Amino acid sequence: MAAGSPMPGRTAATGCWQPREGDRRELMEKNAQGIERRECDVLVIGGGPAGCTVAPMLAERGYRVVLLEKARHPRFHIGESLLPANLPLFERMGIAGDVKAIGMEKWAAEFVSPHHDMTQSFHFADAWDKSMPYAYQVKRAEFDTILIRNAEKKGVEVHESCKARTIDFLPDDAGAVVRAQRDDGREQEWQARFVVDASGRDTFLANRFQIKQRNPKHNSSAIYGHFAGARRHDGQAEGNITIFWFEHGWFWFIPMQGGVTSIGMVTWPYFMKTRGKRSVERFLMDGIAMCPALAERLKTATLVNEVEATGNFSYVSERNHGPTYLLLGDAYAFIDPVFSSGVLLAMNSGVIGAEAIDTCLSRPAEAAAALRRFDRLMRHGPKEFSWFIYRVTNPIMRDFFMHPKNIFRVKEALLSVLAGDIFGRTPIWRSIRAFKFLYYFANIIQPKRAFMGWKRRRFNIRQVDDPALTSAS
Repeated sequence: MAAGSPMPGRTAATGCWQPREGDRRELMEKNAQGIERRECDVLVIGGGPAGCTVAPMLAERGYRVVLLEKARHPRFHIGESLLPANLPLFERMGIAGDVKAIGMEKWAAEFVSPHHDMTQSFHFADAWDKSMPYAYQVKRAEFDTILIRNAEKKGVEVHESCKARTIDFLPDDAGAVVRAQRDDGREQEWQARFVVDASGRDTFLANRFQIKQRNPKHNSSAIYGHFAGARRHDGQAEGNITIFWFEHGWFWFIPMQGGVTSIGMVTWPYFMKTRGKRSVERFLMDGIAMCPALAERLKTATLVNEVEATGNFSYVSERNHGPTYLLLGDAYAFIDPVFSSGVLLAMNSGVIGAEAIDTCLSRPAEAAAALRRFDRLMRHGPKEFSWFIYRVTNPIMRDFFMHPKNIFRVKEALLSVLAGDIFGRTPIWRSIRAFKFLYYFANIIQPKRAFMGWKRRRFNIRQVDDPALTSAS
């Protein structure tokens, strides 16, 4: 089996680590400190969608996988809206029924603009591939619990309330030693052949390597809470996500089971600066009042949890891999959530990450090629979503969204992107190129409007140094 293949630092007879002489002294010193050290093939840091996808996929291939999660599930997390392209992954992982039981069906994404008299709904059934007509909205506490319990069931050694603190990479690409601390103060160490950073916005390795950078093309913060009693659409449209544009950014409206609706305001640094001494709850409510269409749907709603905020919303790391480590999902990059791409990108990174790690550990001669392929696929998703995200607040792009045409099948292709169908063989890319050409052409024939949109965006994303942004993180 792949996990038993002899590798540097291991013996074929036992499959156990045999430390080099230079490492042996370090092992003895740490043992003298009373810190327990264990061994594994792959250590995964983080028990969110990325970590809980890569871990069981590797365990099913015979590897000894340990997963460290700093919290204990269930725990609150934002990012409740999934995409149709998630559903085949759920089937592959054997959790489709569990997710269905907690999910609110989402058949379309609705856009509401203060500059247009009508709303626009994009139905996933109208995408290029008609086999994925809906997705789910989920409470992330329930969804992430399903994922981590599935990892345990598949043979992953899961340690909750256990936070990775330090990492030391061994010479000659022989793996790494990770030290973690439990909530009760106990420390443990794991020596692993390969390390996966799926720590999300904690960005464990990116912080250590100092390779995390604000995304220069996007800069926003988010404030969000859960409401009961929000007015929803009738029938099948009840679970549709709605995006409300307003002067200083946009809001999400995500219906979930149990009568709870997630509301979030994504806004620019200059507007966050106006928060002043207001609480994040007051700031959110004041922002909602500035968006009449949303305020109307929340007229009888009640806030049911503590409002939370996240600053410095968008970032990217300079690299996503090394000889014995990978960065997955949000640990590598995070983009604006306007198209609900976060969970899909995280889980897909787990799939391609598992393939890359399997190649590195079982067929080392092919490792370099496997990591290059991983890097290419990791960059593909954020790149394709980001092109639209960077332009979605442009007035010309809003016109495209609010009055879509299917010339050259561009509407079907755009719907495929909104559905997350960007990693398979659906032949959408010629139509996507046509859409981009039409957009650029519209900018050329409307130069003044295009320039004002560009100027406004430059104003929106400029860096603003203000304590309110830090306190919202």
